[in-house]
Amino acid sequence: MSVLAYDLGASSGRALLGHLNDRGIETLEIHRFKNEPVKVGERMHWDILRLHHELLTGLNLVKQSGEQPESLAIDSWAVDYGLLGSNGELLGNPYHYRDAQFSGMMERVQEELTPEAIFERTGIQFLSFNTIYQLATLRRHHSPLLNEAERFLMIPDLLRYFLTGEAVNEFTNATTTQLYNPTKGQWDRELLAHIGISDKLFGEVVMPGTRIGQVRNSICSDLGISAIPVIAVAEHDTGSAVVAVPATERSFAYLSCGTWSLMGTEIDQPAISAESLALNFTNEGGTGGTFRLLKNIMGLWILQECMREWERQGQAISYAELLAKAERSTPFASLFDPDDDLFLAAGDMTTRIQKYCRDTGQAQPQDQGAIARSILESLALKYRRVLGWTEQLSKQSFNGLHMVGGGIQNRLLCQWTANSIGKPVWAGPAEGSAIGNMAVQWMASGAFKDIWEARRAIRDSFPITTYEPQDRTTWEEAYGRFIRITDSFRAQAESEV
Repeated sequence: MSVLAYDLGASSGRALLGHLNDRGIETLEIHRFKNEPVKVGERMHWDILRLHHELLTGLNLVKQSGEQPESLAIDSWAVDYGLLGSNGELLGNPYHYRDAQFSGMMERVQEELTPEAIFERTGIQFLSFNTIYQLATLRRHHSPLLNEAERFLMIPDLLRYFLTGEAVNEFTNATTTQLYNPTKGQWDRELLAHIGISDKLFGEVVMPGTRIGQVRNSICSDLGISAIPVIAVAEHDTGSAVVAVPATERSFAYLSCGTWSLMGTEIDQPAISAESLALNFTNEGGTGGTFRLLKNIMGLWILQECMREWERQGQAISYAELLAKAERSTPFASLFDPDDDLFLAAGDMTTRIQKYCRDTGQAQPQDQGAIARSILESLALKYRRVLGWTEQLSKQSFNGLHMVGGGIQNRLLCQWTANSIGKPVWAGPAEGSAIGNMAVQWMASGAFKDIWEARRAIRDSFPITTYEPQDRTTWEEAYGRFIRITDSFRAQAESEV
């Protein structure tokens, strides 16, 4: 029984075939491709038609392999979207969430609607690029797109629409917009009205595992393939990654690690409280009626940006060589808060790391190894802090941390995370989002009766590497210093606003 999973991340995409048989789950990468934003003038966009082309390329490669998948599905990053006009065609290229035009809008909206009011209605953490602030920006800039728009679709909704012609919003991604009310189970019309957006743009929200038509006849004809059913899975890639967490207990903590890091736990009802608001946690939709109580952490984006910067400067370095240099560098020389707004935008990342360290009276990392070590140590220490907050909000104590996603291929990060939290880290599977995507497709077909049967199969099918904590005293001291540095820097920044 084979299925096709498209997993689109913020820097690359892939198409994988999944086979479910008596031996368990087996995956085969069919196609891998870059996903790079395009800057036109002052605006940054996603190259959505290129992504659609890559999906079709994946279908063609599946055909050439002789496979006929029983279904296919797409997962991707959150918050970004496309708008359809009255003729069903896309109005403009979707904006990239790091586009500078959205800067400052969150604060402007919060001057009119308090953070407490927004959080009470949505349970979603405050990020400057959330969909609510993107749409508010377009409205306040009098964008002609909104005058012509008749349908709002998030990125996987839009790509699924290109494949099927069916315009439907999926639950896990809809919740990330900060426009969906999880307690009412619908789009929040009052929030939409406040930012001047018609609720008529927003359609039915379907749960993971819902079949949404099949591949268009025209695509099947062009590629010479048979019709393939299309499933709306947990289309936010973190939602799919959490499905793939090979947990053995109902109470577990996870870290989906890639360009972004997302840490949290799975709960039955959204945790909307003054405490979760103060800690800026989020309650995103999950599979099987669950919610993901989690917090976004900047993640390996910072390291990726440094590597792109070095490549532009003619100082390209392989990932393996960089990690080797990091391991040889001086420990805990330069620590910073990965979630500081200083590190959100692209470009000049090494300069900004050095500025943070200079402003906090620390040594400024100079060479590639020292910079990489400062990033990985700072991430590991931030993970400890967020894990503690997750236990506090969920009223649980976790025996260790499940790490999934491409970031687990960074063995230093996994080991240093175990050292930092003082608990085991269980790393795997690396292709968590794609495997979770497949699992929901098999749940939709009845091959798995529920998410726990799927998780057992995943646990039995993929290697899990255990990292035991080391150097506890050294890391405990470093954590105390990390807290003092980051809290002091944040307090100073807030006092200057």
